[in-house]
Amino acid sequence: MSDVSEEKLSFQAEVSRLLDIVANSLYSNKEIFLRELISNASDACDRLRYAALTEPELLGGDADFKIHLASDSKAGTLTVRDNGIGMNRDDLIENLGTIARSGTAAFMSQLENKGDANLIGQFGVGFYAAFMVADQVKVTSRRAGEEQAWNWVSDGKGNFTVAPAAEDEADLARGTRIVMTMKKDAAEFLDTARLRKIVKAYSDHVAIPVILSEGDKEDILNTASAIWLRPKSDITEEQYTEFYRHVAHAFDEPWLHLHFKVEGVIEYSGLLFVPKSKPFDLFHPERRHGVKLYVKRVFITDDCADLVPPYLRFLQGVIDTEDLALNISREMLQNNPVLTKIRRAVTKRVLGELTKKADKAPEEYATFWGDFGPVLKEGLYEDADQRETLIELARFASTEAEGLTSLAEYVARMPEGQSEIFYITGDDAEAVRRSPHLEGFKAKGVEVLLLSDPVDEFWIPAVATYQDKAIKSATRGDLDLSGVAAKDAEPGEETESEPEAPTPGAEALIAFLKLALKDAVKDVRPSARLTDSPVCLIAEEGDMDMNLERLLKQHRQIDMESKRVLEINPKHGLIRGLAERLGGDNPSGGDDNAALEDAAWLLLDQARILQGEAVPDPTAFARRLTAIVQRGFHI
Repeated sequence: MSDVSEEKLSFQAEVSRLLDIVANSLYSNKEIFLRELISNASDACDRLRYAALTEPELLGGDADFKIHLASDSKAGTLTVRDNGIGMNRDDLIENLGTIARSGTAAFMSQLENKGDANLIGQFGVGFYAAFMVADQVKVTSRRAGEEQAWNWVSDGKGNFTVAPAAEDEADLARGTRIVMTMKKDAAEFLDTARLRKIVKAYSDHVAIPVILSEGDKEDILNTASAIWLRPKSDITEEQYTEFYRHVAHAFDEPWLHLHFKVEGVIEYSGLLFVPKSKPFDLFHPERRHGVKLYVKRVFITDDCADLVPPYLRFLQGVIDTEDLALNISREMLQNNPVLTKIRRAVTKRVLGELTKKADKAPEEYATFWGDFGPVLKEGLYEDADQRETLIELARFASTEAEGLTSLAEYVARMPEGQSEIFYITGDDAEAVRRSPHLEGFKAKGVEVLLLSDPVDEFWIPAVATYQDKAIKSATRGDLDLSGVAAKDAEPGEETESEPEAPTPGAEALIAFLKLALKDAVKDVRPSARLTDSPVCLIAEEGDMDMNLERLLKQHRQIDMESKRVLEINPKHGLIRGLAERLGGDNPSGGDDNAALEDAAWLLLDQARILQGEAVPDPTAFARRLTAIVQRGFHI
């Protein structure tokens, strides 16, 4: 018996906020609290079963895992008990006093700001669901292999206590007992008929027997078999949904499920789900994979990075194989040839199902792509074996398509004379849609893909071409659209037109700009891509793309600044005016040259702003702008 006294501790801030949402506004369907507690109990049994493979003494001679329910109407309590791995003092504080999930603080802030309780479906509340129905929750737990049992008690209002369990309370050989003192409006959950119905509806798939104790009588309430090993014909959509919620600890619904059994050289079964909504921590670097590995129905791990590729990390479910040793360590799983073969086959199967969805339900698929497309695109540079399949699955916003478009659809719309696929990258699709770089493309009716995911900068060099057509940035290199048929041209109509008369003084202005801007730009030249704007910046072929450079600077990966080419639109009124001013009489002498030099730097700063870059010298920019305005208004 420990001499440690009772400790009163405070919940982590995120837990307190979550408990307030759970207790006061989260669910009208409060019965799901039992599903969550049974799910946790099942996980605890699975973890002990795995640990006992190498430490059989942890079982203490009891390998018969069970989950018990018992209600006491007189005392107003409901008890959920398991003989799983259990918890000690530190486990209770860590697991019940904090939320050790990546990105939790950001998610809770989002939840509070939006005020949308449905967002919780992306998170799950697990144990804390008990406070939807209970005024007080008391947890007594003994970790397998340890002598001391511990009590954890809370009313869910900011604090909890942890203390060694007294001898008359510590009757657990191992595992966890949760006793809930029910709220008055939750008395219905003390009725055994109600409990039977809830377990059948939500937890029938749980592979551990759920037993209801009524006096001396005990009844098993669930099928207690591995759902992934049962025939598809025996499983309803509701059962699939509840298993998804169990395995993912989620509250939303799956968009797609894949249930399969493979026999041959390697035998394995799987039940995988694609969520309907994007998990809140999908891009968090500490996010764990959601596919659990079982061997001969024994849980091995829920953190096997080699089971599915990182770009399918949104998958939830189970893979169960007959071809690994039960006592295999997590270290031995790395680069295991059996897992490698399973991973390849599962990846191909999942992408095949997504291809079917894209063909048969394009609107549904577009919604899926909006949530998970940025993750799938990671596979374009990570997985050369599946690159051809992934590029066909990819969808993009573009200047011509109303919704999303595939590359195959883009190529089918290409006008006569176009030989390349053009794209532009930026932080936001609607912002890049307004980029001056697109003016010449719009005039010719040439479609440009609008790419706004950071990953776009990395997969394009890996893919490079599609159907023998180079994928080229609209902001890079010289642009020649002279061979493309005009937007309204008839098929076969000549594309060449009479060359436009050169703008008087344009060459002199370009020479002046080169001299004035000196080393601030790589070159100055007339533009074939501008029709309405006076200037823009472009990257030379072989130089780093401007959006990529900005992304790398934001993440402090580089501190360099590449020189860019300044393109001017000789047809624009501002450029014409500057050219005329430069070539005309100059009564003001040095003052006029100073004004033209100010204009040169303002043109460069304007091009930077249009590109989304910061002006490097705001003070000089403000001074030049003030001087130009004063001259213009004769102030």
